[in-house]
Amino acid sequence: MNANQNIEGRVDQLIGWYGDGANGASPTRSQWRRILDRPDNIPVTLVNFFKLRGQAEYGPNPSGTGESGTGQDAFDRYAKVSVPTLGKVGGKFLLVAPFEGTFVGEDEDWDLVAIGSYPNSASLLALFEDSDYRAVFFHRTAACERQKVVVCSG
Repeated sequence: MNANQNIEGRVDQLIGWYGDGANGASPTRSQWRRILDRPDNIPVTLVNFFKLRGQAEYGPNPSGTGESGTGQDAFDRYAKVSVPTLGKVGGKFLLVAPFEGTFVGEDEDWDLVAIGSYPNSASLLALFEDSDYRAVFFHRTAACERQKVVVCSG
């Protein structure tokens, strides 16, 4: 198997777990490829912007446990597992804080900003490939009205 086939196989697996990104809740195929194609010896930082729903939207609940509550409740369920898992794969949070507003540029409306740093792309991918993380990701989707995640080197 060549490198491109290996990347496409991993992208297929990630999309199978998280969806195709069409709903804005997960990376698209090209966004996964961007992470998989970057040099693995460069640290990666993700700047996450979250707008939480007033009421979590679980829809057909894959866990079968009938969760409900606010977007914040759902996000807290996600964070309970995602925060320690990020540390387990070698990442760390540089900041998790309420969004106060835009200082320069177009005004935006967010509730929370989280900046996570990883030693390399392999560490970031290990988070998304972790079975415990995958099992709670649906809480993030239920919690977020919308989100934006910016990738930075370093």
